[in-house]
Amino acid sequence: MSDDNKTTPFDLNEHTYRLLESEPFFASLSRRINKKMTKVIPTAGVRITDDGQFEMVYNPEFFESLTQKERSGVLKHEFYHLIFEHVTGRLPPEGMSKMWNIATDLAINSHLMDELPEAGCFPSREPFQDYPVGQSAEFYFKMLKEDEQFQPKDGEGEGGEGEGGEGQGSGSGLPDSLDDHSGWGGESDMDEQTKQAMREVAEQRLKEAMKDAVDEINSSGRGWGSVGASTRKAIQDFITPKVNWRKVLRYFIKTSQRSTKRSTPRRINKRFPYIHSGKRVTRQAKIAISIDQSGSVGDDMLALFFSELTGLAKYATFTIIPFDTDVDESKVWVWKKGKKHTFERVLCGGTNFDAPTQYVNERGFDGHIILTDMEAPKPRPSKCQRMWATTPEYAERPYFTTNERMLIMDR
Repeated sequence: MSDDNKTTPFDLNEHTYRLLESEPFFASLSRRINKKMTKVIPTAGVRITDDGQFEMVYNPEFFESLTQKERSGVLKHEFYHLIFEHVTGRLPPEGMSKMWNIATDLAINSHLMDELPEAGCFPSREPFQDYPVGQSAEFYFKMLKEDEQFQPKDGEGEGGEGEGGEGQGSGSGLPDSLDDHSGWGGESDMDEQTKQAMREVAEQRLKEAMKDAVDEINSSGRGWGSVGASTRKAIQDFITPKVNWRKVLRYFIKTSQRSTKRSTPRRINKRFPYIHSGKRVTRQAKIAISIDQSGSVGDDMLALFFSELTGLAKYATFTIIPFDTDVDESKVWVWKKGKKHTFERVLCGGTNFDAPTQYVNERGFDGHIILTDMEAPKPRPSKCQRMWATTPEYAERPYFTTNERMLIMDR
């Protein structure tokens, strides 16, 4: 055959813009991900290279066989693996497995039900017809583990990882993934410490690429395309620097401290030794902690918050103030340093932030922390510095806006 009759391999780099023309975010992210042609894998995949870079690899013959819609769908499928952190080590306790790979595909393909080749794994379709659409990889993984049709038969394992767990064995009855997951987590011949360091480098680079993509579409005003609200939130959470709420709490308490001096014969006065007694300076904060009794502040969050207060008791005196629409002074108690404390709900009803604010304003506290779901009108001003403590879901939709500090508690 002459060179003139040779078919030019499908070059994804030349087609990406047209394939993602209606998908501004994916198009912007795609420009920041290297794409490499290969025939080592049968379809496509994303992976981490040995220098901590992200790379999409694809078989040109596979892409040549697809429709335009399917090509676009496969591209988005691979980028969803990056968005949901599947490549950088988001794993169940059991580690990497074929079952986990299928679970991640079911989660992603919920967004791409009519955009991929039929060989993909889809919730609500055979053999996953009883699996609901729109759930997380962890949800599907739990379902797969409990699904009798996918349990290993006697003498068979789950269908080992092999090249990333793809297409290796059928003892579990699981179908193969459409794409290749063999490059997740780094090269297999690396020691675990090197792999972990490389994953951290890759994750930071991915955050930078995704942030640049978000900034680009925001400045252009073209919108997010088909990316849904929950995925947009996941992206924003991924690229937003994490604030350690425990450090914020410590800083708030320490900046609320006031100094007191008392005479002590054990300390020498540096200006008038042996004439006047010395002074001992102590710094202590008197902190009010008001706890919303409406029930929205969960017991697990209360336990988490109280465990942190135990280590901070040396810096402050804590007064615990349960409240709903009022403060019952008989229910107020003082935290005893060195003792283990638990919290019991003693009130029920609505929420009025003016009640604890007035109580604190009248008693000369140095700082005021309110644990709440933020679902009540904005209160009167506070005479001391005030901070609001809530959970991520409530912080997203507060009943009112405030310039005061916000403590977002998570694990």
